[in-house]
Amino acid sequence: MFIGIDWGGTKMEVIALDGDGETRARHRVATPTSGYDDCIRAVIDLVAAAEQTAGARGTIGIGIPGSPNPRTGIVRNSNAVLINGKPLGRDLEAALGREVRLANDANCLAVSEAVDGAGKDARVVFGVIVGTGHGGGLAIEKKVHAGYQGVAAEIGHYPLPWMTRDEYPGHKCWCGKLGCLDMYACGTGLELDYRTTTGIDRRGRDIIEAKRAGDPVAIGVYERFVDRLARSLALLTNVVDPDVFVLGGGMSNVDEIYGELPALITRYIFGDSFETPIRKAVHGDSSGVRGAAWLWKN
Repeated sequence: MFIGIDWGGTKMEVIALDGDGETRARHRVATPTSGYDDCIRAVIDLVAAAEQTAGARGTIGIGIPGSPNPRTGIVRNSNAVLINGKPLGRDLEAALGREVRLANDANCLAVSEAVDGAGKDARVVFGVIVGTGHGGGLAIEKKVHAGYQGVAAEIGHYPLPWMTRDEYPGHKCWCGKLGCLDMYACGTGLELDYRTTTGIDRRGRDIIEAKRAGDPVAIGVYERFVDRLARSLALLTNVVDPDVFVLGGGMSNVDEIYGELPALITRYIFGDSFETPIRKAVHGDSSGVRGAAWLWKN
């Protein structure tokens, strides 16, 4: 039995999978905001509920926003702020009485899709979350590649590649730097561009519908978004050149981008063509929690 937990800023979800990837249990609760110890207790309760429903004991993998330092185990860069600065893995192992594997939630997306999703036929899978932010995860041979510092694939916090004169120096990111892709190649970036252009707040889904209806402002905002996403994937191609890109998050459901990205990426890569498959995550919103469970698959 493989138990995975997706630890988000607003909700925690647990899944129990058997060896064939069939769901044996699934539960969800709100992420406690009352304190770190309450979060640990919530994980204990989720594991107990999953094992009771599934009728079996399992391995435990947890996907978190942010990542643990591979040498100290201390969590950093998490929007679930209660776990920042904490030795989360060690504390969970002490509470649960067994080994726990932690990984960044975007890395869990990559592992999920590499094991039995859109990248199951590939050796090197780069997962890109295009949702509230712009995040990345890298799976090689169906295992997380977190890197020596534990920050491999943190693509949201390199600057927008090949900035135009109008884009430079870029919006200020929540991390304190300017021009991060987290402010551009995601749903939040789409909405920010629309607000900057028009002075009007509009939800991403409404911008996409307006674009489809022929609204020229929405079309311009959308075209800039896709071009910025293409620049990110082009830089990743130049550096990693994965066998497949798998997209997750809300903007991954905008079907038009899959036909438009390859030609745009070709403009930017250091090569004469771009043939890498770009696929939508098969498991959708479940990729994170499934990937956490599959941290023990191999």
